[in-house]
Amino acid sequence: MSNRTFMQHDAILDLIQGMARLTTRHLQDRGITAPVMIGIHTGGVWVAERLHQLLHIGEPLGQLDISFYRDDFTRIGMNPQVKPSQIPFAVDDRHIILVDDVIQSGRTIRAAMNEIFDFGRPASITLVTLIERSGRELPIQPDIIGLEPPLAGDEHIRLQGPEPLKLEIDGTPGNRGKS
Repeated sequence: MSNRTFMQHDAILDLIQGMARLTTRHLQDRGITAPVMIGIHTGGVWVAERLHQLLHIGEPLGQLDISFYRDDFTRIGMNPQVKPSQIPFAVDDRHIILVDDVIQSGRTIRAAMNEIFDFGRPASITLVTLIERSGRELPIQPDIIGLEPPLAGDEHIRLQGPEPLKLEIDGTPGNRGKS
């Protein structure tokens, strides 16, 4: 099976706009003001860049490359091209909005949190993800989800971008893109 387009740029931007409204409400309900935002390289950064603008976050956007923090990178065949993480603000006692493109196993999020804690101890972490799919291996759940598309067990969804953004479904057996 080959790749097929699931969602195009404008529809993804609409989805992100809805996520921004949900995130605003979530933060207000928790009494959180002045949060900071971190996107996970690469697709999470693309989503976070747009959310960051929509939410009018005062601090610059942080970026994490969690390649060496994953516990399964050799098993899933990752050949990491590591880029330095950039956290341009203090993490201690801050409310962090952590953004990823697709959550499946939960391993990417666990790795991201491990790296964030290497920078300091945040007051809280709100997890925002564009796509949630089944297959969780760790007990990690997003606070804000853009979409939960129905996917077959052998299908994987991937955000392509950054300009234009496009969600593609790949049903090729053996494709291991778990997040």
